[in-house]
Amino acid sequence: MNAVEIISKKREGRPLDPDEISLMVDGYVQNRVPDYQMSAFLMAVVLRGMTPDETLALTRTMIASGSSIDLSSVPGVKVDKHSTGGVGDKVSLILAPLVACAGVPVPMMAGRGLGHSGGTLDKLEAIPGFCTRLSKDAFVRQVLEIGCAIAGQTDDIVPADKKMYALRDVTGTVSSIPLICASILSKKKAEGTDALVLDVKMGKGAFLPSRGETKLLAQSLVELGNRLGIRTEAVLTNMDQPLGHAVGNWLEVLEAGNALQGKGPGDLMEVVFALGGMMLLLGGKVRTGGEGIRALHPILESGQAFEKFLSMVNSQGGDAIVVERPDRYPHSAPRFALKSPCSGFVGGLNALEVGQLAVMLGTGRMKQEDSVDPSAGIVFYKKTGDGVQAGETLADVYTHRGDIERFSQRLMKAYSFSETPVSKPAMAEGFVDANGTIGIPMSNPDYS
Repeated sequence: MNAVEIISKKREGRPLDPDEISLMVDGYVQNRVPDYQMSAFLMAVVLRGMTPDETLALTRTMIASGSSIDLSSVPGVKVDKHSTGGVGDKVSLILAPLVACAGVPVPMMAGRGLGHSGGTLDKLEAIPGFCTRLSKDAFVRQVLEIGCAIAGQTDDIVPADKKMYALRDVTGTVSSIPLICASILSKKKAEGTDALVLDVKMGKGAFLPSRGETKLLAQSLVELGNRLGIRTEAVLTNMDQPLGHAVGNWLEVLEAGNALQGKGPGDLMEVVFALGGMMLLLGGKVRTGGEGIRALHPILESGQAFEKFLSMVNSQGGDAIVVERPDRYPHSAPRFALKSPCSGFVGGLNALEVGQLAVMLGTGRMKQEDSVDPSAGIVFYKKTGDGVQAGETLADVYTHRGDIERFSQRLMKAYSFSETPVSKPAMAEGFVDANGTIGIPMSNPDYS
């Protein structure tokens, strides 16, 4: 078949065989299939979906478009973590060194900010000198020597995904569960990981705001990961409001550093421990997720995890002194305070509104060529369930961009207030096991 026939077949809702999928993907990577035909194919997938077998074939074809990393020289079960994207989500910066200290190697390929969601690479590059472009040899060597590495996708790792994703981003074809699964899992398989814990965000600031769709995404990711030979499980976490206090690249590095020294906010650490416990379980270090959580507490309290983070920063060319002494940070943004208009309780803090405003402040990109201001962002002092007095500071906003009044108005719209007490949200809402079964919340005593 040719590209037109394959597009027509998918448009009609008929399943494609692996050779037809390969013809489209390989043809696109090798410039035999033009952008307009691939755009039509992707839109047909968005509208008609894919069967699990089609998604598996698509993922395997994408993996085969480039080379893979061989981590066989690293002893032990290699476990990665991936988040579907959120606001204030600096969890990877904490988990990689923390889990590595527990004896589980963590090879992590991360991405940049997308829309209102922050990117791990952008956060790390807020550290002066930090290099996220590691060669495959350097990546493997660092995981072997230090126990963890966080780097970006190299040009020869799944080039099909890089090219297809750039097209999806400008053709309205990002929100497709089969395409999302193939994009994520192709990179995870190519990086050589043995096991994967997925942090699938749910709520207003999540990639898919519908909780039903998010659960389906989690189950689809877990099924595909396991079919690829990666032992995969997922944690469903709350993203109705920003995670932790800080939103913004350098501000989140600071908060991650504090968390690694035992001073992390409760909601952030709930997510860290839920994911970390599962990583230790999949890494063969413990028998249950709850046992994994208990094993992480003394590591955090000992200071080992922060030292491991500094080692990773040093290894990747970053200025570890600045991480230890934030007062020496060479960049700074003007600060202004947002004051509460009333007394009572914070009823809610919309993560999507906050994420979109943060990009306007300079934390992310509205266009691919935009530059990122590492010091821009927001630090929240009051979130859902907190009591507040009129005139009390809700948040500090940092930006070099000018329209402070407009930013203040936009941030205030993200808040809602209540005269009566409001419960703080549970952060870890459940998990999806290797069979795709949605399990009990992480707060259940059987887990923790």
